[in-house]
Amino acid sequence: MKELLSGNHAIAEAVRLSKVQFIAAYPITPQTPIYERISQMVSDGTMDAHMMRAESEHSAMAACIAASMTGVRVFTATSSQGLALMHEMLHFASGNRVPIVMACVNRVVAAPWAFGSDQTDTLSQRDTGWMQLYCEDGQEALDTVIQAYWICEKVRIPAMVIIDGFYTSHFIEPVEVPTEDEVDRYLPLPSLPNRFQFSDPAFLTNVVDAYQYTEFKRRLFEDLRAAKEVVREADRRFEEIFERSYGMVEPFEMEGAECAIVTSGSITSCARIAVRRLREKGFGVGLLKVKLFRPFPSEELREHLKDIRRVVVIDRNLSAGKGGIFWDE
Repeated sequence: MKELLSGNHAIAEAVRLSKVQFIAAYPITPQTPIYERISQMVSDGTMDAHMMRAESEHSAMAACIAASMTGVRVFTATSSQGLALMHEMLHFASGNRVPIVMACVNRVVAAPWAFGSDQTDTLSQRDTGWMQLYCEDGQEALDTVIQAYWICEKVRIPAMVIIDGFYTSHFIEPVEVPTEDEVDRYLPLPSLPNRFQFSDPAFLTNVVDAYQYTEFKRRLFEDLRAAKEVVREADRRFEEIFERSYGMVEPFEMEGAECAIVTSGSITSCARIAVRRLREKGFGVGLLKVKLFRPFPSEELREHLKDIRRVVVIDRNLSAGKGGIFWDE
C-alpha cells in the first residue's frame, strides 16, 4: 500500500516492519523525526520494542552494542555532530561484530554551525568497519533498512543506511509500504547468539596481543569484502518478493555513453533528468549511481566505466586537502 511519507518516516516504518526489539537514540536535526515516529509507535502499541532515551549519541551506541550482544534486533539513528560523538563506539561495534543497523541523515559537520546536507559526516567514518549504503529517496531508504538487517545478521557486521538531510529526510512522497507478512517472508526473526548468559556469568577480557589484534582485523577486512556477495543476494531475494531492486551500483542510459556522471544519494534524481535531456539533444551521456560505499564496489564500477572516455563525479562532501571522497575512491 502506498503512503505519503518523508524519508525519515519511511525509515521508521521499516524499523517497525523489521520487528526491531531495542532502540537507543539521541535526537539531533535532521534525524529527530525518525526517533519521534518510532517513539510514537512504541507508545501506541503498534510496535513491540524497548525504547531507550540515551543522554548522548556515544551512550546510545554503547547501549546498542550491549543489547545486540544479547541476541535482539537493534536500531539507532543520528546525524552530523552526533555521529562524530559516536566515533569511538563505532569501532567497538564493528570489532565486536554486532549486526546493528543505524540510519544516518547527512548534515554538515560544524564549525561553522549549519544545517545543510553534506555527506562528510558519514564518509569521515568510512574506516570504522561499518558497511555504508546511500539511498536516493524514501522508497529506497525503507527497502534498504529491511535489506540491511538481512545482510548484517548474515555477516555479523553493522551497517549505516544513509539519506540526505532535508532533501530526502523531510521530503514527502509516495512510498510503497509492504505488509508485515511480506517482510516476515524476507526477514525472519533474528537467531543471534546471546553472549550474556546470566545463568552462567563470566568475565571476558578485551585485551589481546598484537598478533591476535591483527587476526581480528584481518577477519573483519576479509568478511567486509566478502559481504558484497551477501548484498547482491539480499537484493536478489528482495526483488523476488517485492519486485524492486537497486544493486550495489545502478546504471542509467550507460549504453553507448562516452561520458558518465557518477552520483550518490538524492542528487541522482536530478541527474537522471539532466542525462535524459542531454540524450535527447544527442549527447552520449550516462549515469551511474553508487549505492554501496563500504565495502567499495571497485569491480562493478570498473565494469561499467571501462569504455567511458570521461567520468564526472558529483560529490556532496569534502576531504580537506584532498577533494571529493567518492572521486578519490
